[in-house]
Amino acid sequence: MDLRALLMGLIFALMWSSAFATARIIVADAAPLAALAARFLISGALAVAVALALGARFALTPAQWRSVAVFGLLQNAAYLGLNFVAMQWVEASLAVIIAASMPLMVAALSWAFRGERLPPLGLAGLIAGFAGTALIMGTRLSGGADPLGTLLCVLGALALAVATLTLRSASGAQGGFGPLLLIVGLQMLAGAAALAVIALLTEPFRLTPSLPLALAFAYQIVIPGLAATLIWFALVRRIGPTRAATFHFLNPAFGTAIAALLLGESLRLTDILGAAIVAAGILAVQLSRRA
Repeated sequence: MDLRALLMGLIFALMWSSAFATARIIVADAAPLAALAARFLISGALAVAVALALGARFALTPAQWRSVAVFGLLQNAAYLGLNFVAMQWVEASLAVIIAASMPLMVAALSWAFRGERLPPLGLAGLIAGFAGTALIMGTRLSGGADPLGTLLCVLGALALAVATLTLRSASGAQGGFGPLLLIVGLQMLAGAAALAVIALLTEPFRLTPSLPLALAFAYQIVIPGLAATLIWFALVRRIGPTRAATFHFLNPAFGTAIAALLLGESLRLTDILGAAIVAAGILAVQLSRRA
């Protein structure tokens, strides 16, 4: 892994981790699915407009169109939608720690459904990582964390893991910034459409205008929405989905720190221990794949 990829991974992890605390600010004053649909509509429209201005064209193959739709639905609608709903009831720090288990899910799914070899070190890392996640969730649940919100976070992480495994075909072989931005924008619009339908059918509209809501919403459009997604795509195309997913081990540290600063959330000793075990598990899986 070169220095550029390392810097890209660190920046992505910081941007991605910040989405949890700012999402909790948003759902305090707005209906979660409707707010997320609006965010993706604006982000996606901006991305597509800039991509077309840069010369990108809608020249994707049918297989790429299907992959873009699947990735947009799994990451943007399912993963983020479930997390936005969950953060009405659970702390941002718990959501980000659960989401950090995503690389472990990627490794487990690759082994189970793609036949990828998992050496003893990788298997040990997989077991340790899931054990660390279980430790955190068990302690939080016994301490009063909402079970439904916790379950939604787990399902969201699983959706992101599946999306990560489809990322290579979704990004395609097109080169340059414009085509990449076009694909990102189309994925966001796919997520916006799905979320809008679900919100209209299932969610009472709720909006209390406030300065924190406006700032958090604008931040999510630009940073986690556009910048982090572009960096993530570029990182996966540079080093592959498995290695790129390794940077998620930084999310518990970054995410809990941001949640503490913005929301005043506390960090428990079991959270620190569990996050360290998860990080060690992810590192073991990564090292085993290099062996």
